[in-house]
Amino acid sequence: MDTILVTGGAGFIGLHLTRRLLETGYRVICVDYLSNTFDTASAWDRISGLAAHPACTLLVQDIRDQAALQQAMERFKVTAVIHLAALAGVRPSLADPYAYVDANINGTLSVLESMRKAGVKKLLFASSSSVYGNGVSVPFREDDAAVHPVSPYAFTKRAGEMLCSNYNTLYAMDVFCFRFFTVYGPGQRPEMAVSAFLRNIIDENPVTMYGDGRSVRDYTYIGDIVDGLLAALPVVRGYDVFNLGSGRIISLKELLAMIERVTGKKATIKRLPDQPGDVSITFASIHRARARFGYAPATSLEDGIAHMYADLIMKRQTGPFAL
Repeated sequence: MDTILVTGGAGFIGLHLTRRLLETGYRVICVDYLSNTFDTASAWDRISGLAAHPACTLLVQDIRDQAALQQAMERFKVTAVIHLAALAGVRPSLADPYAYVDANINGTLSVLESMRKAGVKKLLFASSSSVYGNGVSVPFREDDAAVHPVSPYAFTKRAGEMLCSNYNTLYAMDVFCFRFFTVYGPGQRPEMAVSAFLRNIIDENPVTMYGDGRSVRDYTYIGDIVDGLLAALPVVRGYDVFNLGSGRIISLKELLAMIERVTGKKATIKRLPDQPGDVSITFASIHRARARFGYAPATSLEDGIAHMYADLIMKRQTGPFAL
């Protein structure tokens, strides 16, 4: 049984990924500091439930504690690392860029150094579509320059990719970097568009829309992201970068109309100016991931929103801690 160490395992993507890894037959070491999650109580309850699985171990520790991380890798004979832990979000990174550089760049360096010293050779690194910035032709391709990130968060993710490339060159570490495109689904962070629109429309609160609603995004369902990571895990060789998106785009206005259809309710819109650090469009070319490990996102945006809506209603009826 291969042992996978997942950093950020109590986060939105981490919880879904940990559950699927366990269902697939892997042993999982879940590492999470739990201090920066948007809903610490809920995350703790859910990850504790997963940690009750005989093949899962939960370690509450900071990835920047390199010695402790290395010790965990050696103790549990880790065969691969999936590095999801990070401070997330474009707008908060403008308010506290120092924290983002520390957590995301120093944290990634700590993971890489821990792996080097423990002899772990395989890494899957969670990057972001934000590394492309503005002014890139669409759809975004992995061989685009990606040299003009427009937020500290985006910069830290691009720097993480470059660190991974460096460790592949210096220490023959096998690393795949995955540029996630606006991941949504049950458990999504509450400030993200799909989650915020859903909750506010259900509760008949105003929906905040930044700009004129014409900004365009490639929204990717969490199940498709997890499928992509699991498909890539057995074939990680050398260094490469992959987009994980849906390959479909929709404007903010169209997204809001779709959520109105799913909920059967009309939104009250509160308009605010465009926010610094936001990009006008994200759109993934997914040909490289399809060719390399058969990535094939299968969940339409409307179906994904319907899953989120049903999950939210269920949790309000039965309690918040079911994943």
